[in-house]
Amino acid sequence: MSEQSTFSIHETSERSGLSKDTIRYYEKIGLLPRAERKASSHRVYSEQDIQTMSLITCLKKTGMSLEDMKPFLQMSLESDLNDFPEEREMLVNYQKKVEDQIASLQQVVDFIQDKLEQRSMFPERCSLEAENLVTGIAKKKTFS
Repeated sequence: MSEQSTFSIHETSERSGLSKDTIRYYEKIGLLPRAERKASSHRVYSEQDIQTMSLITCLKKTGMSLEDMKPFLQMSLESDLNDFPEEREMLVNYQKKVEDQIASLQQVVDFIQDKLEQRSMFPERCSLEAENLVTGIAKKKTFS
């Protein structure tokens, strides 16, 4: 790794949006490869490492667990997703899950809009399907 293309953990944290502790944790659990070290034993990261961290952040927003991300992170930047049918199917399933959440949230928006237009909360039976709604807890886990 050339000195010009490396970044300290502080710079990497700023560029990736991940905290230094999170970066260290991802290394510890094998989500990120162990960082190279300078002679002073300080961690150094490449632009590709930062891109990987960005991918982790994006995959996290889909609701994907850190464990489920590992196969995607093993792929090279040039990999064709069609060459990895299991991983492709996993992404399709996550896409469906997010689409279902969007539909559920649209029901909530429609309900709120109806209440605003009626200028009253009563009388009306709740038309929201509870089993399909994304709860505050589920939203936090899914999109944090």
